[in-house]
Amino acid sequence: MEIEIKRVDKSLPLPTYERGASCFDFVCREDVQIKPNEIGLIPTNAIVKVPDNYTLLVFSRSSTPLKKGLMLANGVGVIDSFFCGDSDEIMVEFFNITNKLVKIARGEVLAQGLLVKYEQGVWKEVEKMGSLGRGGF
Repeated sequence: MEIEIKRVDKSLPLPTYERGASCFDFVCREDVQIKPNEIGLIPTNAIVKVPDNYTLLVFSRSSTPLKKGLMLANGVGVIDSFFCGDSDEIMVEFFNITNKLVKIARGEVLAQGLLVKYEQGVWKEVEKMGSLGRGGF
């Protein structure tokens, strides 16, 4: 599947897949500093035209919390197909969970993207669900 992408800075590489990986890596477009217990935006250098009936999910790389002390502030980023204008660079929100300033260098890889096919459902409202349930929280 071909996917349209625009790099904001052409001197940085396109997002890359490791052989056999389901996710591709985003690179940080510029040096960023995030103060302790604050949220910072990391520019990924990518504007992606997500294909129809797909969404692009953005996750932290598994090593990011341990190596940098950063966690995705919103858990998972969701990029819809209409978010693809010339100024719609994907920005990743990271929360600094440490008590020190965290520095991110241009070209560093902290986040990854996963393309997922989806189907929109149509609600069918009912009066009963057909079972009593399990009593969960």
